[in-house]
Amino acid sequence: MMETLSAAAMLFLIMDPLGNLPIFMSILKQVDPKRRRIVLIRELVIALAIMLLFLYTGSAILSFLHLKQEAVSIAGGIILFLIAIRMIFPQPGGVIGLAAGEEPLIVPMAIPLVAGPSILAALLLLANQEPGRMTDWTIALLAAWVPTTLILLFSQNFHKWLGERGLTAMEKLMGMILVMLSVQMFLDGIADYLEASMH
Repeated sequence: MMETLSAAAMLFLIMDPLGNLPIFMSILKQVDPKRRRIVLIRELVIALAIMLLFLYTGSAILSFLHLKQEAVSIAGGIILFLIAIRMIFPQPGGVIGLAAGEEPLIVPMAIPLVAGPSILAALLLLANQEPGRMTDWTIALLAAWVPTTLILLFSQNFHKWLGERGLTAMEKLMGMILVMLSVQMFLDGIADYLEASMH
């Protein structure tokens, strides 16, 4: 039986704010500096809303749409892979091909970077295993989301410490890690799908 605190720790690690820092910063580079914080808070609030929605209605939504959990994992893997390739081989318009000053909306910051397939799957798992403890799971989710938000809000401080070259190097490194994570997510989805179809 998972305690609220360990559930919060697990969700925080899956959200991976430190790993997401360089990606968020490279996306926000294209946004007007005055709007960056507003855009970031908006995307994080959208992500929280999606995660709460999934915690309470995830199983129902998936069965209503006749979607398997594996499909969520495979789709997330593909999107993350495309973002990772752009991180390793930068193009005009940054990681998601936005024109300067254009703002990202929902994809990829809210989904799949914060509210990714892994966290949605974890929330589904918590809700399915112990449906009587939804208040605990909501507290755990909020306890993971608040520090994630704080870390991402102070991303500019990291920019000052690392400098432009340090950030570029970190972005390429994170791109490589993200390629591996996205491939793993994709393979996990396929493996789960094959396992489910055999039963």
